[in-house]
Amino acid sequence: MTATSFPEPVYVVIGGEAARGVCGSLLAVGHTVRHLVQPTDKDLHEALGQHVAGVAILLDDDVESLRYALAVEHIRPSVMLVVQIFDRTVAEQLVRVVPNCRVTSPADVAVPAFLAACVAPDLLAVTRTPSGHVAARWDGNTVRQEPYRLPRPLRRRARMGRVKGQLRPHDGSSRIMLAGLAGLLAVLFADWAWSVAVHRRAPIEALFDAVRTVSTVGPASAHGSDGYLLFASVAMIITMVFTAVFTAGMVDRLLAPRSLGIVGPRTLPRAGHVVVVGLGQVGLRLCTQLQDLGIGVVAIERDPAAPNLRVARALRVPVLVADAVDAFVLAKVRLHAAQALVAVASDDLENIAVSVAARAIAPDLRVVIRAGDHDAIRETRSLFRIGLVHDLNSMSAAFTSASLRGLLPRGVLAHGRRLLLQQEDGTVTPWPQADRCGHER
Repeated sequence: MTATSFPEPVYVVIGGEAARGVCGSLLAVGHTVRHLVQPTDKDLHEALGQHVAGVAILLDDDVESLRYALAVEHIRPSVMLVVQIFDRTVAEQLVRVVPNCRVTSPADVAVPAFLAACVAPDLLAVTRTPSGHVAARWDGNTVRQEPYRLPRPLRRRARMGRVKGQLRPHDGSSRIMLAGLAGLLAVLFADWAWSVAVHRRAPIEALFDAVRTVSTVGPASAHGSDGYLLFASVAMIITMVFTAVFTAGMVDRLLAPRSLGIVGPRTLPRAGHVVVVGLGQVGLRLCTQLQDLGIGVVAIERDPAAPNLRVARALRVPVLVADAVDAFVLAKVRLHAAQALVAVASDDLENIAVSVAARAIAPDLRVVIRAGDHDAIRETRSLFRIGLVHDLNSMSAAFTSASLRGLLPRGVLAHGRRLLLQQEDGTVTPWPQADRCGHER
């Protein structure tokens, strides 16, 4: 009797640049991988006709990811499926429809490490849980988990930075509006004070007269002293000027979309804040996590049509639409008084340029960089010690490849250039970094 031979299982990876890291990680440990960049339905049927151990779908478009996930589930039901989805609502619905699917995104994987780098250099990750924040700290040869709360000095500095940012406009129209409002209030107070101090009017009656003057209706009575009548005449003329100034600034603010406020949570912090460059999925998630931790934040986004600008306004995240490479822009967000700068734009070289510009303005500032591992980045890291570098693609590839192999990771930690896989039970195991595959880009 001869033993039955089973075909070797194949992993199918769908996607472009992000998928190359997962493919390389699986190839490095001896697995057979079929890498499809943009497969047709025929390509999917052909690839899934083999003995498939798992399928990973890593695309930047949630709609495309959803379409491929449903197609894979239709062709090969109950196969191990790992899908990259950014929108949480879409992710929840996909898991509900396809229970054998595990949804992830680079933001979910990398934000705990970026968050830890912003608050303390000795932390590996800070994760939000239903019972509070939990920090992962390197302790000898292992990782120790402990509850985490932002230290009191940092909380106090961040709170004072937000308070000092109130009524401190950063643009011309806001300054014009506040100047007009301040002028109107100054005239109102001067008229009220004159009536109370000189004419001995009751405070309420004096306020009524002052409002009439500011509204250019005129004094309630023309029988006052000559000095008061002269003052009221001049005040009404000045009021017309301040009213025009205030109206111009208000109209400009109402008609133009603003990502920074004058008062409230979307004001520009003055100290103890974190500057986040790049408002993609990672940048937006990092901003909300920093705010949840009690740290003031301001994001800088170069593209005025970035899709996350509207989401940031809804989440009350202050955003400055400008080029962060410009030293004037970095000075405007008070980088010298910030706690850290995190460059998480999609372009690695742009992140390096922003970090170098930040070092020129604030040499002692904590700088965290999202970067890859191509030659230009590696050379820059060897020549300049500009900040802590996290390879987002490598962390995401480690999480996805481990999920495909059934390890059910909870997260990926970065300790130096080492990657540590964090299991659901809290244990941490080293995870090798592999080169990306050489398949079609």
